[in-house]
Amino acid sequence: MTTITSSIGRTEAVRPRRTEARDASAFASLFTRFTEDVFGRIDVAYLLEKSTFALTLCNEKNEAIAHAIFLDYPNWNITDQSNWESFLNKNYVNNKCTPLNTLFMHLFVAKEEYAAGCSQEIIRRAFIAIPELQFILLFIPADENLGPGLDGVFEKMMTAPGSAVDKTFTLLVCPRHQHHPQLHIRKARLEDFDDLMPIWTRQNEILKETHSEYFLADIIACQDEENQAVVCEDGGTVVGFMSLCSQVDISLLRESFDLRLFHGLCKPHPEDVLEVPKENQKSQEAETVSSQSLEDISDEDAAVQVTHNGVIAVSHTKLPLDDVIHTDFHASPSFLEAEEKDTFHPIYRGASNAFCIRLFCIDEKYETRSLDFLHYVFKLFPDKDFCIILVPHCVPEFYLIQSFVRVAPSCTSQFGHELYVFHRNCAYDAVALQDGTPVQAFVAEVLDQIVGISVVRDEMDIVYIQTHYNIEDFIHFNYYQQEEHGELYHFVLNPIFRHYTKHFLKEILRLAHKSSLFYPVYPQYAKGKFQNPFAHSLTSALHYMVPVRPRRQIVYPLEELGINAPSEQVSKDQPRYSLNHINRKLIMESKVSVNSRIVVVGASDVGISFLETLVFCPHLKFSNLTLISTHGLPGKDLPGSKHRRFLIHSHCFNDEDYAQMSLCSWVNVVVGKMTGINRSAKYVVVSKERKVPYDYLVLCTGQNYQVLSPTEADISTFATNKEVTSKRPQRYTGKIPSNHFTLNDDQDCLKAMEWLKENFINSEGNIIVYGNTIDIYTTVETFLSLGIDGSRIHLVQPPLSSNVTCLNNNEIESAVQEALSEAGVSVYYDSILAQWSKGDDPDLITRAAFTTNRKPFQLQCSAFFSFAYKRVDYETFKAVNDACLVFDGKLVIDTEFRTNDVSIRAAGPLTKYSRRYYADEWTHSNFNSKQIGFELAASMLSLFDPTLQPFSKPPEDTDSLIPMYKGCKIQGGVLPRGYNYLHISKPEVPIRLDLVLALSDHGTEIVTGKARDGNYFRMHINKYSMVDSITCFSKEPLPASNYICLYGQHERLLNDLSYRWDEGQITDLYSYFREPWSMAIYHDRFIDLQKELRQILLSEQVREMPRYHSGNLAIAPADAPERPPTRLSPQVPPERQTEDSPVPPPLAAPAVRYLLRHGAQLPMYARGRPAGERGAGR
Repeated sequence: MTTITSSIGRTEAVRPRRTEARDASAFASLFTRFTEDVFGRIDVAYLLEKSTFALTLCNEKNEAIAHAIFLDYPNWNITDQSNWESFLNKNYVNNKCTPLNTLFMHLFVAKEEYAAGCSQEIIRRAFIAIPELQFILLFIPADENLGPGLDGVFEKMMTAPGSAVDKTFTLLVCPRHQHHPQLHIRKARLEDFDDLMPIWTRQNEILKETHSEYFLADIIACQDEENQAVVCEDGGTVVGFMSLCSQVDISLLRESFDLRLFHGLCKPHPEDVLEVPKENQKSQEAETVSSQSLEDISDEDAAVQVTHNGVIAVSHTKLPLDDVIHTDFHASPSFLEAEEKDTFHPIYRGASNAFCIRLFCIDEKYETRSLDFLHYVFKLFPDKDFCIILVPHCVPEFYLIQSFVRVAPSCTSQFGHELYVFHRNCAYDAVALQDGTPVQAFVAEVLDQIVGISVVRDEMDIVYIQTHYNIEDFIHFNYYQQEEHGELYHFVLNPIFRHYTKHFLKEILRLAHKSSLFYPVYPQYAKGKFQNPFAHSLTSALHYMVPVRPRRQIVYPLEELGINAPSEQVSKDQPRYSLNHINRKLIMESKVSVNSRIVVVGASDVGISFLETLVFCPHLKFSNLTLISTHGLPGKDLPGSKHRRFLIHSHCFNDEDYAQMSLCSWVNVVVGKMTGINRSAKYVVVSKERKVPYDYLVLCTGQNYQVLSPTEADISTFATNKEVTSKRPQRYTGKIPSNHFTLNDDQDCLKAMEWLKENFINSEGNIIVYGNTIDIYTTVETFLSLGIDGSRIHLVQPPLSSNVTCLNNNEIESAVQEALSEAGVSVYYDSILAQWSKGDDPDLITRAAFTTNRKPFQLQCSAFFSFAYKRVDYETFKAVNDACLVFDGKLVIDTEFRTNDVSIRAAGPLTKYSRRYYADEWTHSNFNSKQIGFELAASMLSLFDPTLQPFSKPPEDTDSLIPMYKGCKIQGGVLPRGYNYLHISKPEVPIRLDLVLALSDHGTEIVTGKARDGNYFRMHINKYSMVDSITCFSKEPLPASNYICLYGQHERLLNDLSYRWDEGQITDLYSYFREPWSMAIYHDRFIDLQKELRQILLSEQVREMPRYHSGNLAIAPADAPERPPTRLSPQVPPERQTEDSPVPPPLAAPAVRYLLRHGAQLPMYARGRPAGERGAGR
């Protein structure tokens, strides 16, 4: 904290922070009579929303005592915001202000007695926070004077001869050198040792232990043309040090990193080979780079070592290598496969064009001035154009390398560090942006050479964006006009200037008169759109934008709603895309770069949810996320592809979700199967050949259907199940027949469908479906939908391992069995696979034999689908077991997802809790996989996110309890006869439904329709009047996302469901939940309304009231007496209802505001203003 002094001599300790939207109300109390005179009439909330940079000073009591807001154009309407640079050049002398180095103060307020000190501190902090900033300008009316505080900060700029601008406005300037000047850089001398040692020892414990006390003195004393050392000074005191070397192993770097964009860090040479020779177009295999162990490197040749404070030591010798398969963070799976095939590497014959930073340290107070070194060090190596630095993966990104460009490792890289590059021309603040044609095209220039181009157009679909994405997490739409939103079509910037990306974007906003930009990334299957995010021109700018989460959409019953349906802009069906966003106030918000190598094994729902959570952290930038998956990322198929009906759906993610996440833009994908883990060297072996290094390994492989080995019972002796059930099921270890299928993901299903179309549908023979999971029914229905006759389908069910069936509902099971019989499907119960015979072709199963409780039987077989043996994959088990991770039937974890290795986490059906918790019946299989993935990510974010507050330790008596997640479990699919099935339930250990119904405290069962009629709807209300299970069985498509919203709701929120059921008013739950009143419950913001109403109910305002209603949503205390509700008419405006209804204004007002705010999605509700409020309306 910094101490400031008031005008009467009192002192106050203050600290700076970024101003937030909630601070707007605090500005008014600090306004003085000078504020409006100097800055004009200000809408503070609007100004904050459009600000480029805003700072607040708080005292020790966390009270705000000063605020300042800065924008990138003048604070009075003197000239167009896109032309102010030429305006200054024309009207003022010695003008050095450019859009890159200048901001305008639009507002400053402070406690009057501390105004002078606060203004000095805010200006100083602004210069510290923005290293490029050189000038802060302020226009004031010519007849006004600055109020107390600012008058000692600014000085007047001289107008040009003949200019008349000073008659109306005075321009004041505050230059950097008066508050936070640039550091003086010079060569290091031995006498600097005493100043450097306190900084060195304070920041770097590792090097202090491994090197002598006079290590720095030796470096300074041994300088020559190739090895240089420089220091930075402030007021004659040395505050930083940098050691440099011009000897760089370029060949090693070229083998490990993709340096094509930097000409291989070599000088151009006439004999360079930059393209594949015409006589040799075929790809060649890349040579494997030999690795060098850490033990082989002496102390003198130490590798990069870094403390959390940012001291860097980089040796110019070859550094230790780790085996790695890596692509650029933008690479999609298709790019990875293509790059592995195309192994051509350019040949550079020119001399080295780079020098490296070996050591770097700087006092923390001057860290933001680290770039001051670079202007000087390039003069020491006039023949070199690139400065490079190597940083270990787990080191947080510090100020110096934030201006460097991170180089993407190549696929065959075995390097254990990140490479950052800085070009000579980037050391000069000379980037200019020019407006192009009226189609909103812009170019970036450096030294009169074009280095970037961008194309922008107006965003015309803003209503769709607002209703389909959580864009209001970043902007307040009330402060934006339609024309202020733009869509970024193209963005190309020379990679050596990539750290100017945010300045480029800032200038695009200013010159185009925009306040926000959007960029969509369409999925690979979207025709007419860019197929590959890696190859897209915007790739380099994505890290400076924020990915926007999609919003859950209401499935509207458009026919029932009629004229009250939402507009086409809201309800239209169009290709989904991932949305990225940037606006003025986000431009200066720096993301925290996380270079730790996080490797996720398994593209399960848990793994995808984990990656989604990390990717959508707006203030974090994960550069090294890698997914190892047998078939890459899911969601590559066209929406609604028929083969996706083979397996039951968890409803964690669907086609639209995958399209709106665009994980391929952020995650490296290694296609293959994990076959080994080396814990000491920290790498994963993929498909027994490739090595993927990790800092943190996350195992989410789940359980898969395995090929079950026949029992080999002798059916000629009429063996029965009794003779073979004592044997445990065994995994088949022989060569798998080509007509044997186990379906575990979409790609397995696609291959099976293609095989059926090619080899089965138009031929003769039988399909055998073996198993007793719900997937057998969805698979049989898929066969029937393909036109396969039911008589050719044989459904063989082995004995159940428990007394709970997969459907656990007698009425639905009866309807399914009736549908199977009607289709001609043969069903066999309690049958165990005994043998399969391969006939003449050893690659095909031709017959299969089964034992039963009585006598065995045989079936001709042309295709065999097995769903009988679901276990942890054998290769996964072997990799885990060989790595000495504790495996007890499943991988053992604690309540924080940790295995017995602190670097390895695991989650999902692969895992089980340690036996010390005495909860063997509870595993992650009992919970919602999407929530498990989210909780897994949340448990690890504390390792990477410096903004998170440390968690308080749980009470001692709870550390032996497992967490009970509350998200619902969901199963959905299409069963025989085209029945749409959906089951939503609470996390639980499975129990037979008839036993549950017999419990005395079971609650209420509400059932309408019949399963065999295809209109069955069952809802269970527990003893607490909460919905805790829903089962739907319908011939019509189900709005699953709507019904999922009903889970966990109090029955009174569902329009007094129990009361209406008891009164016989409900005969069809399907039509009941399509009524207009229910639409608000399906809205994704409804949970926010519930939280607000609950807070009001708990407050003193309404605590004594016996019962209330808000619109059609009845809200009552838990101990309220039962009595019929008062229903409010949806046709009567809410403000009139609240006057005569028992709903008090504190409850009615939030409900009305909710309907007003979301009127575009909820037009079926009458809207007005809450009672007692004025000016509210649609």
